[in-house]
Amino acid sequence: MTMDVTIYHNPECGTSRNTLAMIRNTSIEPTIIEYLKNPPSREQLVRMIADAGLSIREAIREKGTPYAELGLDNPGLTDDQLLDAMLKDPILINRPFVITTMGTRLARPSEVVLDILPDTHKGPFTKEDGEQVLDAQGKRLV
Repeated sequence: MTMDVTIYHNPECGTSRNTLAMIRNTSIEPTIIEYLKNPPSREQLVRMIADAGLSIREAIREKGTPYAELGLDNPGLTDDQLLDAMLKDPILINRPFVITTMGTRLARPSEVVLDILPDTHKGPFTKEDGEQVLDAQGKRLV
């Protein structure tokens, strides 16, 4: 099966690497956008977040970012202010976002990506931390 798949990827992130590997395990080579180097436009970011069923605040990454220093935990901030911060400093965009014809997901945990991929897995899949996600027949375990 051929399918257009795009991943907003950070190669330094284990969750992002696992997600990319699960996509490839379906024999699909996705379009990879290293979002720290090539961040989405405001319109793309808003669409991805909405299509994933998330609020703007749910799409912000706190860990390993200037989230606290920037005061982004202030509940009085508007969505526009949060988006401005995310676009100014893309490390604040949680990852990986994956877009397919079957939907859009923030793949946290990484196996969430399986919800929007065809069931064409090439066999077992084990995440970097040793957790097995797919069995020898490519069937989902988690």
